[in-house]
Amino acid sequence: MDKDDLINKWLNNELTNAEKKQFSELNDSEYNEFIVDKAKHFKASNFFKTSEFESFKELYEQQKPTKKYASFNVFLKIASVVIIGLGLYYTIFFNAQTNIETLAGEKLAYILPDNSIVELNALSSIKYTKEEWQDHRMLLLDGEAFFKVEKGSTFNVKTSHGLVTVVGTEFNVKQRRNYFEVKCFEGIVKVNFDHVNKTLSEGNSFLVLNGEFTEGEINNKTPKWTENMSEFNAIPFKEVLAEIERQYNLQIVYKDINTNRLFTGGFPHDNLENALIAITQPMNLSYELSPSNMVTIHDKEN
Repeated sequence: MDKDDLINKWLNNELTNAEKKQFSELNDSEYNEFIVDKAKHFKASNFFKTSEFESFKELYEQQKPTKKYASFNVFLKIASVVIIGLGLYYTIFFNAQTNIETLAGEKLAYILPDNSIVELNALSSIKYTKEEWQDHRMLLLDGEAFFKVEKGSTFNVKTSHGLVTVVGTEFNVKQRRNYFEVKCFEGIVKVNFDHVNKTLSEGNSFLVLNGEFTEGEINNKTPKWTENMSEFNAIPFKEVLAEIERQYNLQIVYKDINTNRLFTGGFPHDNLENALIAITQPMNLSYELSPSNMVTIHDKEN
């Protein structure tokens, strides 16, 4: 019997005993049986349909490999495709993350699914899974953000440095390199940092800078950066320079100055000249602004 007719009868389950023996002697019989057996476990696609054997055969001939593979290798290939496909499916449809981010010099207010509000400072981002939000209020923060949290289930802010947990409150989290700070403006905030647990009430702050812990008090109702002003209290000068770079999208170089000196003060976000004056004069420093938007800071005597 012709090979194509034999396969056609096999697909329709019409083989006689003699024909079954003939079919089993075909070189690709195991491969054909494997495909049909696995196909029973899949739902028909909404995008493609092959209704007749001749169409199936034509498609198979077009995509058939030039080399013969052992049935085990065929299984590995198909299994790999299935695993990758399922992984992509679940990643896209069940674990899709929402990513919100800001550029240098940009601020953004964003409303979460529960109507909690997040205000992002410059060069900051949050990530969360919308589908899981109702049962699991968790987001990842990189940078700095001010949160106004609606009451409800536990609200977690995870950073590379620590975890901040609240129920309903207003607080600010700043996470930069070697810098982790939490300020509580309303309610109660629980902070977990490197197995150290702290509970902050309204008006308290928690800072970890270069591995050193400090606690303080705040008098503001909201963080100053939400009013286009950065403020610092005994913070190394290099952190101040890094914040100006983020707010004005520029590069700062410095010559013969001690960037570990502590700075107390602030600078505005809407006027570069005033900002540079505000940070250099208290430190007895000078600055030069080039046409390429590069700032050089040095000692006044040099």
